[in-house]
Parts: sequence; structure tokens; C-alpha cells
Amino acid sequence: IVSSPRIFQDLVAPPQHGMSPADKKEIAEAKARGEFVVEIFGQERVLPAQFVNPMMAQFMEGREVDMPTAADTMAFREALPGIIAQRFGVPDGDAEEDDGPRPGPTQCHDITLYPAIGLAGGACEGYGLLLDIKDPANPKRIDAVADSNFSYWHSATFNNDGSKILFTDEWGGGGQPKCRVDDPMEWGANAIFTLENGKMEFKSYFKLPAPQTSLENCVAHNGSLIPIPGRDVMVQSWYQGGISIFDWTDPMNPIEIAYHDRGPVAGDRMANGGSWSVYWYNGAIVSSEIARGLDIFELKPSGFISENEIAAANTVKLTYKNAQGQPMYEWPPSVSLSHAYLDQLERTGGMDAAQIASARLGLTKVEQSSGRERSALISDLARELTGLVSGAADPAKARMLLESVRALAL
Repeated sequence: IVSSPRIFQDLVAPPQHGMSPADKKEIAEAKARGEFVVEIFGQERVLPAQFVNPMMAQFMEGREVDMPTAADTMAFREALPGIIAQRFGVPDGDAEEDDGPRPGPTQCHDITLYPAIGLAGGACEGYGLLLDIKDPANPKRIDAVADSNFSYWHSATFNNDGSKILFTDEWGGGGQPKCRVDDPMEWGANAIFTLENGKMEFKSYFKLPAPQTSLENCVAHNGSLIPIPGRDVMVQSWYQGGISIFDWTDPMNPIEIAYHDRGPVAGDRMANGGSWSVYWYNGAIVSSEIARGLDIFELKPSGFISENEIAAANTVKLTYKNAQGQPMYEWPPSVSLSHAYLDQLERTGGMDAAQIASARLGLTKVEQSSGRERSALISDLARELTGLVSGAADPAKARMLLESVRALAL
């Protein structure tokens, strides 16, 4: 230990939300069926059979009966709140309301370091923290955000240029169904922030758009960026919700562009499973599926993502990947990279169609040439694009295209 930075200093207990409509409905139905419902950390939960059976067996120790009687079951039900309190602890009931707010978190679930930009994102139970790590031995908290829609801040991901940060909320701890049709889309989701002058500014939420059943544990979990040039695209695990690939280039309007969902592990009962983590690595998307093994995926072209964008992403090669030590993606010069920017300009209307067609033809000629001819064609195309940047509907993307063409000459 070289230092003990006080990143939690002065934080107070964050606001919290209660049960969702889906939770309340399922609790009421469970009570009607006579199931065991307990209160843990201030919230009612249905106690699964895998917990009930050993607890009942321990409660029945020393009694000379093979099966609990109705009276035994009633006695167990009455004793259950005390058993739960002993196992999980109970809030301090002696605290006076006028003592002020309760203290905030004292630990983080995940801290994602992004050394290339000197920042880290801390997902710290009830808060999202932004840390300055330019001096690694003495990190400093520069901002903290809380949100009553969040239950448990779980992990953080920056976009590639470090202008945004995304936090995940592991509502329900990963073992509960939190993607049901009656669950709010703001709960168990991602929260997207822009970074402006060292402060996080909230923009929107993104949650798996396809409702899941009450038999599938589902909530936002681990993922990573996919290096689609000029866009912020992420692949993310959602336990039995499967994996989702979404574009958050526009932080106000994130949109799903691809997915894979196997369906529930068991269709007649709650069973733990699904994608625990999914990461992009050198062209492959690797998903760790809790109950069913390892899945390896590749991207396919669609109306949301082009073959050129996929080819350009696959030019990024890493020798090592740790999602909590986020790397900055860098694209080597390639004709695919320039074509990818043209595809994006065409998709969004960022440049005139005739100009895009001309640039495509120029790139094709570059790809088919070599030597001095290739150098001359690159110079001609760069000169043509230079005159188009300022008049483009998306001048920033047009400049990316221009710089990618110039880089072909290096």
C-alpha cells in the first residue's frame, strides 16, 4: 500500500427505489401460494427452495420426525424473520432520524482504469465516481453521481476518446429476473454520461429492449467496446437476457443494433444461467455462458453495421485484454477504414451522394494500384476530399475520412 486516497469522503447514503410493479405482483402471488416471503435489506423477496430446504432441515434438527408437520412449518415460518436477520444482518434500528443522513459506500464493485486519458470510473455500490489517475499513486475523486433509479453501481466503461462514460446497474445482484415487461426501463439498466470539464452530465439510460420472463435472471452486466471506427459501439452481457450490441454514439439516443438470446435455461422453473461477461477481442466476441459453456461470435453486416465497418474493426489487434484496464483502440491505415467512414456518411446523409460515389471509386482505384500510381491516386483523392469537408453535412466525419485517406500514403 503506497497511499490511502479518501475517494468516499463526505458521501452520504444514496436515494433508493422500492419494488417494481413486477416484483409486487410476484410477491402477492407467492404469498397466495403459501411460499416463504422474507425481508432482506428492507425489501420483500421470495425465498427459493434451494435456500428453504436446508434452512428447514437445520430448524428441524433434533426432532424425531421424517417430514415436517403443518405445525413445524408454521413454527418455521414464524422463526424465519429471526433466521434471516441473523444470516444477513438488520439495519440499525436505534439511529434517530434527526441524526442526519446515513454514511455512503465504503467500497467499489469495479473500478475501470483508462490510463491513456488519465481517468478511472468507479462503480461503487450507491455511486458512480470519476477519478483522476494521472498520478497513479495518488488518485483523486473529481466527481460523484447518485441516482434513485440505480440499485447497485456495478461497472464502468468509457468510450474510446474519453468523452463519455457508461455505468451498469446490477439490480437484484444478477440472480433475479429484472427484465420483465413490468420492470421500469430505467432500473437494472445502463446510465450514459458525457464528461465535461471533469464533471459527469447524465444523458440517458439504455436497457435490453426485449422483455424476458420471470424465470430468467436478467440485468445489465459485463461488456466492452467494439472498435467500430467513428462510433461508440458496445457488446454487453445480460445473463439470461443474452448479449446485446448497442450504439451509444448519440448519448441521448442509444440503440440496439444486434443481439443473441438463447432463451431460458429451464422453461418451467427459475434456474441460474446466461451470459456473465462478453468481450470483443481481435475480431471475436467471447461470451462466458454460466450454464451452457463458452460462446464465440462474429459480427455480420446489417442495416446497422456494414461489412467495411466490421473489416476496419478487425484491423485493431491487441496482445492483451483486461476490460478493467481499458485500452485505447487505434486503427492502422487501411482502405477498409476509409470505406467505413464513407458508409457512415452515406447512412446518416453526412455527405452528398454523388460525392460519396466519387470517393468510393477513388478508393477502389487506390486499392487496385501500387507504387507511384497509388501515391498519385491517394494525393488526388485527398485533394478532392479537402475541398468537400467544410461543405459536408457532417464535417467532423468527413474530416475523419480525409485523414484516413491521407494516412494511406504513410
